[in-house]
Amino acid sequence: MPLSFRIAPSPTVFRYSTVSATAAAVGFGSVKQHCRIPNPGVATRSGFCSGGVVLDSGKRRGSYVATCSLETVNVSVGQVTEADKDTFWPIVKAAGDKIVVLDMYTQWCGPCKVMAPKYKELSEKYQDMVFLKLDCNEDNKPLAKELGIKSVPTFKILKDNKVVKEVVGAKYEDLLAAIEAARSG
Repeated sequence: MPLSFRIAPSPTVFRYSTVSATAAAVGFGSVKQHCRIPNPGVATRSGFCSGGVVLDSGKRRGSYVATCSLETVNVSVGQVTEADKDTFWPIVKAAGDKIVVLDMYTQWCGPCKVMAPKYKELSEKYQDMVFLKLDCNEDNKPLAKELGIKSVPTFKILKDNKVVKEVVGAKYEDLLAAIEAARSG
């Protein structure tokens, strides 16, 4: 059964619900439009927009779509999704009871570049989690500050919209242990 959710124009208001594949395929409105959103460095995903509401395409298990303000971001488990200050919290909230793992990095950070392929492998291994990346550039500085980042890379693990674990530095084994602890706890 696919996971489908709706996020209203305000990024703080959202609903999610499980729906049957038939309901997801039919949609919830009479106007249906196909949406394709490219994300640099990660795979492009597709979904359906209906009456201003974005729905799960119903074509891929574990795939879902988030919308906030003026932007739509497609998220699939098993892949890393680039988030920003406008899409991060709506994605986290829409993930529901799924664990969210966040990689906070910068373009110029050497250790971040070393961890990137390992992080991608983790996203492929842990299909029951959502893996996000946040470039801690000037645009995303308010969110980075809100999340308390002091150095990069920093990995945050969120459960029920709250940070439950943190790993600072390019410490793969520590990140793996934190993910396992979050899954079992």
